[in-house]
Amino acid sequence: MKKFLNIIFGRAVVVAISILFQFLWLFSILHRLSNYYVQLSMIASIIGILMVLGIVVNRDNPAYKLVWAVVILALPVFGVFLYAFVGQSKVPKKMNRKFSEINERFDKYRANDDEILSELSRNNDDIKSQCHYLSGYSGYGAHKNTDVTYFSQTDQAYDAMLEELSKAEKYIFMEYFAMEDAVSFKKIEDILVQKVKEGVEVRIIYDDFGSLAYVNNRFIKRLLSKGIKVRAFNPLVPVFYIFMNNRDHRKIMVIDGKVSFNGGFNMCDEYFNINCPYGHWKDTAVRLQGDAVRNHVIMFLQMWNSIEDTDKDYSTYFEIPEYHAKDGEAVVIPFSDSPLDHECVGENVYLNIIRHASRYVYIFTPYLIIDNEMMEALCLASKSGVDVRIVTPGIPDKKIVYMLTKSYYPQLIDAGVRIYHYTPGFIHAKCYVCDDEVGVVGTINMDYRSLYLHFECGTYIYNSKAIADLKKDFFDTFEVSGEVHKKDRPKRVSLITMTFKAILRLFAPLM
Repeated sequence: MKKFLNIIFGRAVVVAISILFQFLWLFSILHRLSNYYVQLSMIASIIGILMVLGIVVNRDNPAYKLVWAVVILALPVFGVFLYAFVGQSKVPKKMNRKFSEINERFDKYRANDDEILSELSRNNDDIKSQCHYLSGYSGYGAHKNTDVTYFSQTDQAYDAMLEELSKAEKYIFMEYFAMEDAVSFKKIEDILVQKVKEGVEVRIIYDDFGSLAYVNNRFIKRLLSKGIKVRAFNPLVPVFYIFMNNRDHRKIMVIDGKVSFNGGFNMCDEYFNINCPYGHWKDTAVRLQGDAVRNHVIMFLQMWNSIEDTDKDYSTYFEIPEYHAKDGEAVVIPFSDSPLDHECVGENVYLNIIRHASRYVYIFTPYLIIDNEMMEALCLASKSGVDVRIVTPGIPDKKIVYMLTKSYYPQLIDAGVRIYHYTPGFIHAKCYVCDDEVGVVGTINMDYRSLYLHFECGTYIYNSKAIADLKKDFFDTFEVSGEVHKKDRPKRVSLITMTFKAILRLFAPLM
């Protein structure tokens, strides 16, 4: 009974009911104005046309523009109201300005990678171009002197995290989209509490929407009472507010500026197969040791102070003992992607890898909801003789999204792209590997939200021993996955099914 009441009166239900009431309020206003339908419709049509013209000339993704143009022109009155409240992808100017001000403070802590870029220009122009792009437009430079360890399963990464956390001497930073007060976090919490007692500073950032179903006030109060500093990114307000569109989807753990972790999994039980609602959950991560950890320190401190500007001196977090990497030739760039600018860093990193591939590109992604540019890049690479393979879930976590994902298969398969379903369950990893040289591990899904709306991060890896481990994981995964073939397509598809899929594709940018 108590559990039931907690669900009924939980934040998620309260927020959902509040938003529902606001939609009902919106409908009631429109209903009251129905007596003036002709006049209202005319005014709304004029405003709608002006809105569509504004949408057309802005710098949003064309698919995102199209869906809102259709909604506004088809339903002028409702569409105008809806777009005004929730449709705009731009972050408020005040929030944008705040992030920019915080970002500028870290300029002196960023790496000078001119020597690395010069070396790359002599050896590999394609890689040099990618690194130059990331350094210039994500704001995070290239590093050498970094060891990379790739984890093909969450339990491996989890054990490594516990080990590194237990060694912390100065500070621990954790930033996750979702956190759960459950079994997986309990061991971590025990270490964090002990470290606070030892004088270690512990900070946690969680996304309020991502953790809506997992985090309650009791959990947060408990952490705060034990000396753990906790901040929620973009607290969910049950009113129409456009910044609700932009979430912190990053997953970062930093220990003393010496070690950091980045990967696809959150701090919730299902990610560690403690609960298995979708079969075996496959996720991946990387551990960085050395100079490249600096980028993750900057990322975290930027976000922490953007939520509440409290740090006056950052230098103490960059007093890191010298490290001598075993893999001295690797080039590593932990990077972040932000919706605050018009630069789609995550998508551009993926596109550059695909366009410059000469032998193969292998991809893990839980969702495959892509725009025309990504579709053309994948198809052209395959048609040019590149071995392009994509692994998606065998058991979906969201059935409608899964149906949308599969709607992209025919065009890809016809172009020669090989699609696999991860038969044991759900694959949540977001990974690329290309030509035995380049890999990306991070949080960036191949869908509109990750590519255009969320704060994301990834780790770009070149010439590292970890690339071989990443490639091996792909082939191990192919072995337990089922390939989707042309012959698997139904010979006849009903008009209703075709129409439904077409509607899904149209509204894909909103999912």
